[in-house]
Amino acid sequence: MTIGRFTPAATRLDDAARAGWLYYVAGNTQDQIARKLSVSRQTAQRLVAMAVSERLVKVRIDHPIGRCMDLAEGLRSTFDLRHVDVVPSDPGAPELLTGVAIAAAAELELMLRSPDPRIIALGTGRALKATVEQVPPMDCPQHRVVSLLGNMMFDGSATPYNAVIRMADRVGARHYPYPFPVMARNSEELAVMHAQEIMRNTLRLSTDADVTLVGIGQLGPLGPIVVDGFMPHDVLAELMAAGAAGEITSWVYDGDGHLMDCGHNSKVTSAPLPRAVDRPIIAVAVGEAKVRAIRAALRGQLINGLITNEATAELLLARA
Repeated sequence: MTIGRFTPAATRLDDAARAGWLYYVAGNTQDQIARKLSVSRQTAQRLVAMAVSERLVKVRIDHPIGRCMDLAEGLRSTFDLRHVDVVPSDPGAPELLTGVAIAAAAELELMLRSPDPRIIALGTGRALKATVEQVPPMDCPQHRVVSLLGNMMFDGSATPYNAVIRMADRVGARHYPYPFPVMARNSEELAVMHAQEIMRNTLRLSTDADVTLVGIGQLGPLGPIVVDGFMPHDVLAELMAAGAAGEITSWVYDGDGHLMDCGHNSKVTSAPLPRAVDRPIIAVAVGEAKVRAIRAALRGQLINGLITNEATAELLLARA
């Protein structure tokens, strides 16, 4: 368990952090906290609740849950993975991101604590944004964080799920955003982008990354790449008819995990997907809707690591 940073001037957060420590670390009851902080029991209860709601307190369960361990081993052996983490599912919310985000953040934290310089490459999306929110504040100026894909829409506005800048702010690392739209309008525009020194430098960093974390997007009307406006519905229909299964950093691949030779991929500005051989390429993904896309990425060895939850792991193994 860790107690997060708080602003000394914020007396209320100070009291909440103290109450959280007394309750979760020292094992005090709420009555005991009330006496020690000279507040009412109701106030003590509210302060403990605030410590959680303000994310001053983060809880990690150290007990290995047997079913999750079995599922992780099944995924590792079935898909020849280097890294697998399966977290418990909430039966009422099997697609909840919090558990996998905490697990993925723990992996990032391990690397960030290295005194030696490291390069961390990040995709984008809801899962990675949730992951970055769980990374504790740190001071890591020796590391570099690089984006794998563009951080702008066609009109120049920022994409809503970019994780790199937020990550760099939390850990004090140098960051290298991808200062281009997610998609070029045509192959000529893409060639001009690739000719820019700033893009070549970012591409070199992504190639040299010590660890890469990506999300996995399913294809369909509710797929992130469609909902976020990067794939028109007519293009989606064409790709689905051709056997498209999913996308990673906007690169579309088929059911065997092979990148498709298609008009969409010819305009993707993202860094090329690295071969998951020498370095960790870890996907953070949950949900029944993503199972086909995850399995295809595993089959094609587009990734060699997976952080998911119990419900998704069971589906992956049931249909393997």
